[in-house]
Amino acid sequence: MTKAPKYWNKAKISLSKRDPILKKIIKKYNKGHLTTKDNPFLSLCRTIIGQQISTKAADSIWTKFEITCKNKIVPQVIIKLKKSSLKKAGLSRQKISYLKNIAKSFKNKSFNVSNLKKMNDNSAIDYIVRLKGLGIWSAQMFLMFNLNRPDIFPTKDIGLIRAISKNYKVSYPPSERFLNKISRLHSGYRTVFTWYMWRSIDPINVEY
Repeated sequence: MTKAPKYWNKAKISLSKRDPILKKIIKKYNKGHLTTKDNPFLSLCRTIIGQQISTKAADSIWTKFEITCKNKIVPQVIIKLKKSSLKKAGLSRQKISYLKNIAKSFKNKSFNVSNLKKMNDNSAIDYIVRLKGLGIWSAQMFLMFNLNRPDIFPTKDIGLIRAISKNYKVSYPPSERFLNKISRLHSGYRTVFTWYMWRSIDPINVEY
Protein backbone atom coordinates (compact mmCIF):
# COMPACT_ATOMS: atom_id res chain seq x y z
CA MET A 1 0.00 0.00 0.00
CA THR A 2 1.60 3.25 -1.13
CA LYS A 3 -1.20 5.47 0.17
CA ALA A 4 -1.29 6.49 3.81
CA PRO A 5 -3.45 4.27 6.05
CA LYS A 6 -7.04 5.54 6.37
CA TYR A 7 -6.49 6.58 9.98
CA TRP A 8 -3.26 8.52 9.28
CA ASN A 9 -4.46 12.11 8.70
CA LYS A 10 -6.96 11.96 11.54
CA ALA A 11 -4.20 10.63 13.79
CA LYS A 12 -1.81 13.46 12.85
CA ILE A 13 -4.40 16.08 13.76
CA SER A 14 -5.29 14.39 17.03
CA LEU A 15 -1.70 13.78 18.13
CA SER A 16 -0.57 17.29 17.17
CA LYS A 17 -3.19 18.71 19.54
CA ARG A 18 -2.05 16.47 22.37
CA ASP A 19 1.73 16.73 22.07
CA PRO A 20 3.65 19.90 21.09
CA ILE A 21 6.93 17.99 20.71
CA LEU A 22 5.40 15.46 18.34
CA LYS A 23 3.60 18.28 16.50
CA LYS A 24 6.98 19.71 15.38
CA ILE A 25 8.15 16.28 14.19
CA ILE A 26 4.93 15.67 12.26
CA LYS A 27 5.31 19.06 10.59
CA LYS A 28 8.91 18.28 9.62
CA TYR A 29 8.03 14.89 8.06
CA ASN A 30 4.50 15.81 7.01
CA LYS A 31 4.64 14.18 3.57
CA GLY A 32 5.77 10.79 4.86
CA HIS A 33 3.67 7.98 6.23
CA LEU A 34 3.81 4.33 7.19
CA THR A 35 3.76 2.01 4.19
CA THR A 36 1.82 -1.19 4.73
CA LYS A 37 2.18 -4.47 2.86
CA ASP A 38 -0.58 -6.68 1.46
CA ASN A 39 1.61 -9.79 1.43
CA PRO A 40 1.65 -11.40 4.91
CA PHE A 41 4.31 -14.00 4.12
CA LEU A 42 6.66 -11.38 2.69
CA SER A 43 6.04 -9.15 5.73
CA LEU A 44 6.95 -11.91 8.17
CA CYS A 45 10.10 -12.74 6.21
CA ARG A 46 11.10 -9.09 6.29
CA THR A 47 10.40 -8.93 10.01
CA ILE A 48 12.61 -11.96 10.68
CA ILE A 49 15.44 -10.45 8.64
CA GLY A 50 15.09 -7.12 10.47
CA GLN A 51 15.34 -8.59 13.96
CA GLN A 52 18.02 -6.98 16.17
CA ILE A 53 19.84 -5.15 13.36
CA SER A 54 19.75 -1.61 12.00
CA THR A 55 17.36 -0.53 9.25
CA LYS A 56 20.33 -0.03 6.92
CA ALA A 57 21.71 -3.52 7.56
CA ALA A 58 18.23 -5.05 7.18
CA ASP A 59 17.72 -3.31 3.83
CA SER A 60 21.06 -4.61 2.57
CA ILE A 61 20.34 -8.21 3.56
CA TRP A 62 16.80 -7.97 2.20
CA THR A 63 18.11 -6.94 -1.22
CA LYS A 64 20.43 -9.96 -1.27
CA PHE A 65 17.58 -12.16 -0.07
CA GLU A 66 15.37 -10.98 -2.95
CA ILE A 67 18.13 -11.78 -5.43
CA THR A 68 18.62 -15.23 -3.89
CA CYS A 69 14.88 -15.88 -4.20
CA LYS A 70 14.82 -14.41 -7.73
CA ASN A 71 12.14 -12.02 -6.42
CA LYS A 72 9.80 -14.94 -5.76
CA ILE A 73 9.33 -14.68 -2.01
CA VAL A 74 6.79 -17.44 -1.51
CA PRO A 75 6.77 -20.44 0.88
CA GLN A 76 7.60 -23.03 -1.80
CA VAL A 77 10.75 -21.16 -2.87
CA ILE A 78 12.02 -20.62 0.69
CA ILE A 79 11.49 -24.29 1.56
CA LYS A 80 13.50 -25.44 -1.48
CA LEU A 81 16.37 -22.97 -1.12
CA LYS A 82 19.61 -24.38 0.25
CA LYS A 83 20.72 -23.07 3.62
CA SER A 84 24.12 -22.24 2.12
CA SER A 85 22.47 -19.91 -0.42
CA LEU A 86 20.59 -18.07 2.33
CA LYS A 87 23.74 -17.83 4.42
CA LYS A 88 25.53 -16.11 1.51
CA ALA A 89 22.76 -13.50 1.53
CA GLY A 90 23.87 -12.56 5.06
CA LEU A 91 21.39 -14.55 7.11
CA SER A 92 22.37 -16.26 10.33
CA ARG A 93 21.72 -19.96 10.86
CA GLN A 94 18.98 -19.09 13.35
CA LYS A 95 17.16 -16.72 10.98
CA ILE A 96 17.37 -19.29 8.18
CA SER A 97 15.71 -21.81 10.49
CA TYR A 98 12.97 -19.30 11.34
CA LEU A 99 12.30 -18.45 7.69
CA LYS A 100 12.00 -22.10 6.70
CA ASN A 101 9.71 -22.81 9.65
CA ILE A 102 7.39 -19.93 8.70
CA ALA A 103 7.39 -21.08 5.07
CA LYS A 104 6.31 -24.58 6.14
CA SER A 105 3.60 -23.15 8.43
CA PHE A 106 2.16 -21.14 5.54
CA LYS A 107 2.35 -24.05 3.11
CA ASN A 108 0.65 -26.58 5.39
CA LYS A 109 -1.78 -23.87 6.60
CA SER A 110 -1.05 -24.43 10.28
CA PHE A 111 -0.80 -20.64 10.41
CA ASN A 112 -3.86 -18.89 8.98
CA VAL A 113 -3.58 -15.11 8.55
CA SER A 114 -7.33 -14.71 8.04
CA ASN A 115 -7.84 -15.71 11.69
CA LEU A 116 -6.01 -12.55 12.77
CA LYS A 117 -8.56 -10.21 11.21
CA LYS A 118 -11.15 -11.25 13.78
CA MET A 119 -8.79 -10.77 16.76
CA ASN A 120 -7.96 -7.75 18.89
CA ASP A 121 -4.31 -6.68 19.07
CA ASN A 122 -3.36 -8.76 22.13
CA SER A 123 -5.03 -11.92 20.81
CA ALA A 124 -3.37 -11.45 17.41
CA ILE A 125 0.04 -11.10 19.05
CA ASP A 126 -0.54 -14.29 21.07
CA TYR A 127 -1.43 -16.14 17.86
CA ILE A 128 1.59 -14.87 15.90
CA VAL A 129 4.17 -15.68 18.60
CA ARG A 130 3.24 -19.35 18.33
CA LEU A 131 5.42 -19.36 15.22
CA LYS A 132 9.02 -20.20 16.04
CA GLY A 133 11.23 -17.15 15.64
CA LEU A 134 8.49 -14.57 16.13
CA GLY A 135 8.40 -12.82 19.47
CA ILE A 136 6.28 -9.91 20.66
CA TRP A 137 8.31 -7.30 18.74
CA SER A 138 7.99 -9.25 15.49
CA ALA A 139 4.25 -9.70 16.04
CA GLN A 140 3.87 -5.97 16.69
CA MET A 141 5.70 -5.13 13.45
CA PHE A 142 3.32 -7.45 11.59
CA LEU A 143 0.29 -5.77 13.13
CA MET A 144 1.64 -2.35 12.16
CA PHE A 145 2.88 -3.07 8.66
CA ASN A 146 0.51 -5.77 7.44
CA LEU A 147 -2.69 -5.70 9.46
CA ASN A 148 -2.71 -1.88 9.50
CA ARG A 149 -3.42 -1.62 13.23
CA PRO A 150 -3.26 2.03 14.44
CA ASP A 151 -2.44 1.59 18.12
CA ILE A 152 0.71 -0.53 18.46
CA PHE A 153 3.43 0.59 20.89
CA PRO A 154 6.57 -1.62 20.57
CA THR A 155 8.46 -0.65 23.72
CA LYS A 156 11.17 -3.25 23.04
CA ASP A 157 12.11 -1.49 19.80
CA ILE A 158 15.56 0.07 20.26
CA GLY A 159 14.96 2.80 17.69
CA LEU A 160 11.73 3.89 19.36
CA ILE A 161 13.34 4.01 22.80
CA ARG A 162 16.30 5.99 21.48
CA ALA A 163 13.99 8.45 19.74
CA ILE A 164 11.84 8.98 22.84
CA SER A 165 14.96 9.68 24.93
CA LYS A 166 16.26 12.15 22.36
CA ASN A 167 13.05 14.01 21.58
CA TYR A 168 11.69 14.21 25.12
CA LYS A 169 15.13 14.82 26.65
CA VAL A 170 15.00 12.01 29.19
CA SER A 171 17.61 9.46 30.19
CA TYR A 172 18.25 6.36 28.09
CA PRO A 173 16.47 4.10 28.46
CA PRO A 174 13.39 6.00 29.65
CA SER A 175 11.80 4.81 32.88
CA GLU A 176 8.78 2.54 32.74
CA ARG A 177 6.80 5.35 34.37
CA PHE A 178 7.71 7.77 31.57
CA LEU A 179 6.91 5.21 28.86
CA ASN A 180 3.51 4.63 30.44
CA LYS A 181 2.93 8.39 30.38
CA ILE A 182 3.89 8.55 26.69
CA SER A 183 1.70 5.55 25.97
CA ARG A 184 -1.36 7.17 27.56
CA LEU A 185 -0.71 10.50 25.82
CA HIS A 186 -0.77 8.90 22.36
CA SER A 187 -3.32 6.17 23.04
CA GLY A 188 -5.39 5.24 20.01
CA TYR A 189 -2.67 6.17 17.54
CA ARG A 190 0.54 4.80 19.02
CA THR A 191 1.50 3.25 15.67
CA VAL A 192 1.60 6.76 14.20
CA PHE A 193 3.57 8.08 17.16
CA THR A 194 6.08 5.24 16.77
CA TRP A 195 6.54 5.90 13.04
CA TYR A 196 7.30 9.58 13.61
CA MET A 197 9.75 8.71 16.37
CA TRP A 198 11.59 6.42 13.95
CA ARG A 199 11.70 9.10 11.27
CA SER A 200 13.06 11.66 13.72
CA ILE A 201 16.29 9.68 14.11
CA ASP A 202 16.56 7.83 10.80
CA PRO A 203 15.94 9.26 7.30
CA ILE A 204 15.37 5.74 5.94
CA ASN A 205 11.69 4.84 5.86
CA VAL A 206 11.11 1.77 8.03
CA GLU A 207 9.34 -1.12 6.28
CA TYR A 208 8.47 -4.67 7.35
